[in-house]
Amino acid sequence: MKIKDGFILKEMAGSWVVVPLGEKLVNFEMMMTLNETGAFLWEQLKEDKPEEELVAALLAEYNVEKEVAAKDVSEFVQKLKEKEVL
Repeated sequence: MKIKDGFILKEMAGSWVVVPLGEKLVNFEMMMTLNETGAFLWEQLKEDKPEEELVAALLAEYNVEKEVAAKDVSEFVQKLKEKEVL
């Protein structure tokens, strides 16, 4: 999985915002606000990675149980797929 072209992640006033570029910019539904963990996973998805690698990266970066990390990654990936970002 990898983030599609046409999206950037910006930090604004302490929050992380995904902004569509080009023609996608007119569709405000594609904009997303992410927390720190979501921004971390977004950065990981700039390269093609399977969910297992995302879980491993989350475990290496944060003090979290493997089951919690796996659930969070799965939900995050699902939301990105629903918004057609992956």
